[in-house]
Amino acid sequence: MAIASPPRRRALLATLQARFEAHPERHPGLAWADVAARLAAAPQALETLAAMEASGGEPDVIGREHDTGRVLFGDCSTESPAGRRSLCYDHDAWTSRKENRPAGSAMAAADAMQAALMTEAEYRQLQALGEFDLKTSSWLATPADVRGRGGALFGDRRYGRVFIYHNGAQSYYAARGFRCVLRV
Repeated sequence: MAIASPPRRRALLATLQARFEAHPERHPGLAWADVAARLAAAPQALETLAAMEASGGEPDVIGREHDTGRVLFGDCSTESPAGRRSLCYDHDAWTSRKENRPAGSAMAAADAMQAALMTEAEYRQLQALGEFDLKTSSWLATPADVRGRGGALFGDRRYGRVFIYHNGAQSYYAARGFRCVLRV
């Protein structure tokens, strides 16, 4: 969803503000005016947030970096974003599949949105703010040593706990997507 037009930009900002105000527990101590000022200074961020929204991510502010002051937006949809499922982990995993290739990869889709996959720490931070991925799972940014051995990480919440697992990076499932984080 390109937001070049002022009406689309206003609609996206109104959606983000409404979500921000509906979930103050996700960003204690942050004011919408500060977030809006950061977004005004970073027009590309609105394009990324529009892509996150259009694919079902329901982005919201989930914190602030202490060292830089940047605001963190994360996908806060209850389940892994519906428009980002059935993808393997990255391009190498996609090309390694000789049969039944998925439509693409989580890393390529995140890159296209100019966002990053959540790290394990960011995913745990999100899970501390609510209960997410009760029926789905989400690919996570994977350390090079794990990826170098053919694996990739994903997380979910089951039995009242957050779990981080591994799977072959070439695998894909209808209930596994990915969550993004954007620093503004």
